[in-house]
Amino acid sequence: MLETKGLTGGETLLRVLASMGIDRIFSSPGSEWSPVWESLAKAKAESEGVPLYLSSRHEEIAVGMASGYAKASGKLPAVMIHTTVGALHATMGMRGALHEQVPMVVLAGESIAFGEAEGPDPGGQWLRNLADTGGPARLVEHCVKWSMAVNNIATLPATIQRACQIAMTSPRGPVFVSLPMEFLFDKMTSSALAPSAFPLRPSADRKGIEELADLLTQAKNPIVVTEEAGRTIGACELLVEIADLLGIPVVETRSSSFINFPRNHHLHGGFDPSEYLDEADLVFLVGAFAPWHPASAGPGAKTKIVVLDENPIRTQLPYWGYRMDLGLIGEIQVSLKILLEHLQKRVSSNDPILLERATRWRTNYESRRETWKKEALAQKDRKPVDTRWAVYELNQALPPDAMVIEETITHRLPVMRYIDRISPGSFFTGSIGGLGTGLGTALGVKCAAPNRPVVVLIGDGSFNYNPGLAAFGYMQEYGTPILVVLFNNHGYLSMKSGLPKYYPEGWAMKTKTFVGTSITPSPDYAAIARAFDGFGETVEEPAQVRPAFQRGLKAIAGGQGALIDIRLEPVN
Repeated sequence: MLETKGLTGGETLLRVLASMGIDRIFSSPGSEWSPVWESLAKAKAESEGVPLYLSSRHEEIAVGMASGYAKASGKLPAVMIHTTVGALHATMGMRGALHEQVPMVVLAGESIAFGEAEGPDPGGQWLRNLADTGGPARLVEHCVKWSMAVNNIATLPATIQRACQIAMTSPRGPVFVSLPMEFLFDKMTSSALAPSAFPLRPSADRKGIEELADLLTQAKNPIVVTEEAGRTIGACELLVEIADLLGIPVVETRSSSFINFPRNHHLHGGFDPSEYLDEADLVFLVGAFAPWHPASAGPGAKTKIVVLDENPIRTQLPYWGYRMDLGLIGEIQVSLKILLEHLQKRVSSNDPILLERATRWRTNYESRRETWKKEALAQKDRKPVDTRWAVYELNQALPPDAMVIEETITHRLPVMRYIDRISPGSFFTGSIGGLGTGLGTALGVKCAAPNRPVVVLIGDGSFNYNPGLAAFGYMQEYGTPILVVLFNNHGYLSMKSGLPKYYPEGWAMKTKTFVGTSITPSPDYAAIARAFDGFGETVEEPAQVRPAFQRGLKAIAGGQGALIDIRLEPVN
């Protein structure tokens, strides 16, 4: 049993979260949480082990931090936000976590008695301003994996336990629980059941894995395509062993969410799977969300397509449309380990055919890397600064233990190509569809790895969607500095890109009238960091790019949040 009898709902909540392995609560405060705050103060005074409560100043920061923490640590975090209005602020981040399969337990308060019941009065604001039919759980149900309102104090402990289990059950994702303020004040009349274990993450079907091993060993020109295998370092390491054994390339896409394969490995196949599809006779999709576009543009009918994922056909999407000749449902790392064991029984590491194949792909890799390097070096004197040069120089400045978060969108391909010195488990994207979670994600990564330098790469468009003041406020308050590298092209390049594509001879192109693209005049972004006792610098000279990064890294090592504003060629 978990002793909760006689405890308030607030105390019970903290005790249950701790018993389920949650050690961090990321919060954007709401007035309904006073019973929990009182319980936190009591727990601190009595040295009771409860999750560490970290307060931010915006819901997107709180949810973003939970996402970054879960990605970097592998642990389940909790989030506490304000009722309906806070939940609505947080829905974009929760939707992103749903599509990225990032587990978290999101909690919001509500009132169900509106001052009519005995006990503390929640206040008139609930009926007047904060209540919605169905409550916050109904408002956000389409943005999470599971949404529930606690409707009786007796079920509170088990509901929280169940929420944790659902969040961690494959495919993982965010869950939402609304807690009436009345229950947080009230006392439990019985103890809760002992915490239940999380379900084991199953491997794919064993016979299916054997069939895949046969297909891989028989194929003449197989390739691997991945976007999310790097969710765990172990899966990435297993992909390396499989690629080395078979001498086959591993291709990422420009939308990869992690480092799925070391980018300085000679079998890394770049970021465009379409280059390989005409010649490949087997395509092995490992954690690949959307490996090419459109879905119908895949390889021909003679090419076998094998999919391995916990959610291979992406059930949360209205359309997927990719052909699949063999589908394996299972946790990637566990399944790859079994696959490797089967391959080792079938393949000799000294097979001359496989060694020749690996040599051919090494030559391809070296040629590609040299081309990219020449492209970057060709921009070293260009003013305004070119993105390729900026990212190339950042890669030279990054310490080997750096962790990088990316929310750049139009600058993403250079980021993927040139950031190759950091290790698997050190790179995460900060958005999926919606912008505004990059800074929060980076702060969550910093929370998981407080002794490592954390760098977030962000466009000026993305930065304006982020709660920037709340992020720098968090850095200052908690002493958790990160380096923000702002790719500033004074506008939304993605908004402009459709015009030459769809209307090359249209009025916009003829008259140079581009609507919806401008972020001008460009403000002094560096001043934002300085306003929070941080380090800020604006860079316009290409020769100053690397020194500026080095100064920014020195600043965060000394405890200051930092922002480097790289002025690129304007969109308009």
